[in-house]
Amino acid sequence: MWNMAKAIEQPVPGITVGHALLARSRGAPQPVDKIVHDGDTINIAADGNFGVRLLGVDAPEVSFELPRNTTFPDWPKSFVKISNPAWTQFLTDPFAPGLEPLPLRASLHAYLLTKLDAGTAANHAAHGGPPTQALKDMISSDIAEQGLTPETFKLRLAFAHEILDRYGRLLCYVNRDQKAKPRPAPYNERLLAGGHVMPYLIWPNVDPFVRQENRVAQAVPAPGSARELAERGALGQARDSVRRARQAGAGLWNPADPLKLHAFELRFLAGRRAPDRYVLDLSDSSRELLHPQSYHRVPNPEDRLYVNAEHAPLWAEKGWSVPPL
Repeated sequence: MWNMAKAIEQPVPGITVGHALLARSRGAPQPVDKIVHDGDTINIAADGNFGVRLLGVDAPEVSFELPRNTTFPDWPKSFVKISNPAWTQFLTDPFAPGLEPLPLRASLHAYLLTKLDAGTAANHAAHGGPPTQALKDMISSDIAEQGLTPETFKLRLAFAHEILDRYGRLLCYVNRDQKAKPRPAPYNERLLAGGHVMPYLIWPNVDPFVRQENRVAQAVPAPGSARELAERGALGQARDSVRRARQAGAGLWNPADPLKLHAFELRFLAGRRAPDRYVLDLSDSSRELLHPQSYHRVPNPEDRLYVNAEHAPLWAEKGWSVPPL
């Protein structure tokens, strides 16, 4: 992870905190009587940088936290590069003795075993570099194309329903700040089109559902309508971009060496947390949400729409079949 000071961070799991200064005007701090609007509102300036997690996409991890292993107590701590030999050992058998048990359904366990071997970590590490460089190149190209410098370049952040993730990062669709049209696609979409990332679509943070974000219950689609809705607008374009990238064998879809283990799979294996988001298959017109551990029943990742467990009751109220966790 970065060493730069964060304005919002998670010092311990489950606790998110922020760091702020009194509001600024032209770089100068404002007096207290200016920054206090009323008895429950103040204006502040961030003290530190913001981490931003791009919505709708999931890139291979460059580093992540290894789980505790009582068999190997000297395993590296904190965030460790996926190229570290300890990751090779872990991903060869993430169910080995000495690790905290991870209860998974037999079908998911069997599915994961087809993706896990002595080469899984090296495959993931190799695929982590190109997406990182691709995003750097996109930003650098935008700076140059706009005739700006890193000091003057600005980003536009488009938020959806969820604003922060569990790590204190902003959840956004990100693009260069440009008022004049035509504008380029957001980085999220450019990365998908290049095959640099996998789709990771979470309801209601994607169009067309995000259009109802102020009334989340109204964003629940009618049972059986998902397939038709998924062909529209930004969601349909994103799914089409993924299909085209896969057909072209681009990036993570390279037929000679495709990405074996998706990033979210690496995270839940390492975090010893079973998948907890329901899944809607966007490729058919069913009236059910799949159990979180049945995501693999939907073979193409662009056809998976994930639904947080806390939102599942809204779907049940709308008439969807929702299995118990």
